[in-house]
Amino acid sequence: MADTSAPTFADLGVHPKIASILQDEGFDAPFPIQVATVPDTLAGRDVLGRGRTGSGKTLAFAIPVVSRLLTVETARAPGRPRALVLAPTRELASQIYRAIDMIARPLGLRTATVYGGVPTKPQVAAFRKGVDIVVACPGRLEDLLQQQALTLKGVEITVLDEADHMADLGFLPSVKRLLDATPHGSQRLLFSATLDRGIDGIVKQYLQKPVTHSVDSAESPVDTMEHHVLYVNSETRMPVLVDLLSAPGKTIVFTRTKYKAKALARSLNRNGIPSVEMHSNLAQNARIRNLAAFSDGRANTLVATDIAARGIHVDDVSLVIHADPPVEHKAYLHRSGRTARAGSAGTVVTITLPEQRRDVADLVKKAKIAPTFTEATQDHPILAELAPGERVRLSSAEVEKLLPTTPSQPASQRSGSRGGGRGGDESRPDGAKAARRAGESRARRSSPKPGAPKAGGSKPGAGTGKPRSAKAGSGAGAGGGAGAKRSGGPARPGGQRSGGARRG
Repeated sequence: MADTSAPTFADLGVHPKIASILQDEGFDAPFPIQVATVPDTLAGRDVLGRGRTGSGKTLAFAIPVVSRLLTVETARAPGRPRALVLAPTRELASQIYRAIDMIARPLGLRTATVYGGVPTKPQVAAFRKGVDIVVACPGRLEDLLQQQALTLKGVEITVLDEADHMADLGFLPSVKRLLDATPHGSQRLLFSATLDRGIDGIVKQYLQKPVTHSVDSAESPVDTMEHHVLYVNSETRMPVLVDLLSAPGKTIVFTRTKYKAKALARSLNRNGIPSVEMHSNLAQNARIRNLAAFSDGRANTLVATDIAARGIHVDDVSLVIHADPPVEHKAYLHRSGRTARAGSAGTVVTITLPEQRRDVADLVKKAKIAPTFTEATQDHPILAELAPGERVRLSSAEVEKLLPTTPSQPASQRSGSRGGGRGGDESRPDGAKAARRAGESRARRSSPKPGAPKAGGSKPGAGTGKPRSAKAGSGAGAGGGAGAKRSGGPARPGGQRSGGARRG
């Protein structure tokens, strides 16, 4: 039940039509970052918002973007969007699109996404028809600007989301060029967990007298999140992981590299744990299929790298496991932020080998958390506490029926420095050339000699099936008993739900 003492969206000055849409979608009360920023953004001020993932910041800028376009008389024109949202990754861009389109479409506004790894023709065609709001990754948007598929001269409001992550990926030069292409004096909103790595320079150069709001800093631990460090050795590491992941509920497992992510996902599938991977070697359609399988419960486990997972926002992730402890404490907090979103409870487990103990001790100290340390084996009772519910492991055939095929991204699409905008988000600047050279070399080596028989083709991937059931102890909702914090559920855009149990 919503808190009647809290302000409503109407109290914040949100347009009645937008407030009605939000209410119909189940968003009864605004989150703190929305309460803090929306009045200023609706007043046309530039805003610097600092809030953790899952704090509701997507709606915090989606509302003013749509409101701005409702209150101006400028008509939609081909190749001339009126609002721009920049995001670091394709996954985040897609989720922002869904949140904005939920509000914009009923009001007759058109929204489009622009990112790499997919053909440009549909994106160009959308601009020719006319688009009001574009949600884009910087690299591909610059490509389309150079092709004169659109102009940013008509943009009235620009949003930079996860600006710190764009800095991590080397996008800031591209971001600056895109901001230079928008009208001087137009409204700009910037959301970032931190102001280091050049973000402060963006703020000073492009935001005019910005109002700053800091809510739920991403550099501070979450009160509703439990932290555990499990000491294992090379023999017990995998059995401990398998036991935790065979319990009901959604879990994200982090590795340091894309190669480890692929290897671990395959190993888990062989052990009867339906798992999908998320990293930059996957083609865009494979990323979409894998994320869909994880979101709808066909795969209970997502194995991801840091960068690929930054834009993933899935409801009801109750457990995050650091299979490879990160190097920096900020990465630890960002990874861990995939659970305990928007006030929900969550558990974070760091799997630690003997040679990693000192580094992990330094890591949690810098992260300002006090985890519980346990010498763990696969039969230790702590595992049932961290992941309650009956353990279920499927046969290989059952796993194959549940999961989509996950082909790697073609080398020609794994481009370099612009990452999330053009195809890969973990490659080096010279990655495209290196990939082409490697592909040409492989092609030469694999060319059949005259008269040699051709190799047979592989079978196409299996289809989909029913998700494994959450049996005894799994629970059904927030606060629903020991297993409740491992429950699943459909995702909602914008990071909140109605009825009090609001989730990210």
